[in-house]
Amino acid sequence: MSEERAWARLVDRRSVNRGDLRRAALLHALDELLRTQTLEQVNVAEISRRAGVTRSAFYFYFESKAAAVLALMAELYDDASDATDLLVKAEGDPRTRIRSVITTLFDAVDRTPHAYRALLQARASSPGVHELWDAGRAEFAAMVADMIDRERAGARAVPGPAASALAAVLLDLNDHALERHALGAGPPREAHIDAMTHIWMQSIYATDGSTA
Repeated sequence: MSEERAWARLVDRRSVNRGDLRRAALLHALDELLRTQTLEQVNVAEISRRAGVTRSAFYFYFESKAAAVLALMAELYDDASDATDLLVKAEGDPRTRIRSVITTLFDAVDRTPHAYRALLQARASSPGVHELWDAGRAEFAAMVADMIDRERAGARAVPGPAASALAAVLLDLNDHALERHALGAGPPREAHIDAMTHIWMQSIYATDGSTA
């Protein structure tokens, strides 16, 4: 993913440099603490102590704990970006593309469910984080809407609601599904992915793609 995407561009107080050792140490310490504590329970002093830096060093990089969680989840954003890039190229079997995107998102959450749960807390408690979340969502939605319009223009997708509205609703579905999965709710993983793939396919192509 390009460092110029909204997430990477806006998360850090300084220019994004994932090779920065102090920044990496802070994120590692935060990740360790979130495995046993909620975001609300974690404090900046402990993050800094574990990272071997001062509190001022933490605030050199991050405006708040919530912003640091966004940086911690940059890999998930990268994965979502890469998967969406593949989806919107609209090459090959659409069901395979859509299922691959959804599976990639579930895989990303499963790698660090504790961090994703903290991200949900940060989004709910911090207006700034919510704004950044929305910026990322808007970027993805625009890409998906453009793909839907191109598929309709090529008579591969069926007419329907405005592509921008449909893309927004489908991404809402993804967000809700990932939240439930991270919290241990909802259907079993594979059944969840199957159902979401079905909804995406029916919404865009009016078929589940099983006979394509």
